[in-house]
Amino acid sequence: LITLLLFLSIFILWRLKPEFVALFPIAPAVIGTLFINWDIYAVLFALLSIYFYKDRKLDLSALFMGIAIATKFYPGVILFGITLVFWKQREIISLVRYLAVTIVTWSVINLPIAMNNFDGWWRFFKLNIDRDSDLGSIWYAASLLKFPQPNINNFTIILFLIALGAIGVFYFMVAQSRSDFANLATVAFLTVAAFVTISKVYSPQYILWLTPLAVLAMTKDQERRTFWIWQGTEALYHFGIWQYLASYTGAKFGISETFYAIIILIRIAGLAYFSSTLIQTALAARSTSTRNAQRNLLEFLPDSTHG
Repeated sequence: LITLLLFLSIFILWRLKPEFVALFPIAPAVIGTLFINWDIYAVLFALLSIYFYKDRKLDLSALFMGIAIATKFYPGVILFGITLVFWKQREIISLVRYLAVTIVTWSVINLPIAMNNFDGWWRFFKLNIDRDSDLGSIWYAASLLKFPQPNINNFTIILFLIALGAIGVFYFMVAQSRSDFANLATVAFLTVAAFVTISKVYSPQYILWLTPLAVLAMTKDQERRTFWIWQGTEALYHFGIWQYLASYTGAKFGISETFYAIIILIRIAGLAYFSSTLIQTALAARSTSTRNAQRNLLEFLPDSTHG
């Protein structure tokens, strides 16, 4: 079933971005983490939501977004980019309707479970609220390297809000120079990337969240190089996490805490490097658009002086 869901995800991704779709199924970390959990369900539903959004079938998009969020929480942060696009287009009523359909869909799935077994339903949320720094996160790496730890809960919330603010400023800087979908794809990737980087845990299968969004956000062939550098750091982390956990069993091939912390930081650096490439591409398009506008103005001025 998971393999079928993967092929369906590839098909939707092909419909959205055929020129880069092959990068998703051949990424080693994607293959290595596909069967760890049920994240591919959320990936498929999120891609369906984005597909119908691009096709301007907004109610269907919101419906699948609600299903995706009910499956895994991460698609919820994609709503930030969708909100920015609606806001830029001044489609406030459409935004309210979109959010309402998403919330109602999520509630229809969640409320029966919560009413029948609230403690079991709430356990996931409580775990994420109460947990300390955990495997794969920048905070866990810092603890292994003996750096002092702040109040993780408050600090992660503040940092994520700052990241959202920065991404919002970036969006409005490039909004006029590229298509709404190109900007949405970039913002969606950057938002999820910030979310998983600032989070208190980084599970190996999070690469399943990021890679399809990366494919959607890519617009230049030159970005393939940084994509594979980033994917290389993810593959290294996939190796490192299991070797680190093996050390707890007394295995001779396990790696030390310091080595694992370094691998975490390498993975984060790889993600930051690829993210910076996407940002540079968008800003370059903005600069080109500005230069073209100035050139058009200069071409107009001589004609205007002759009446």
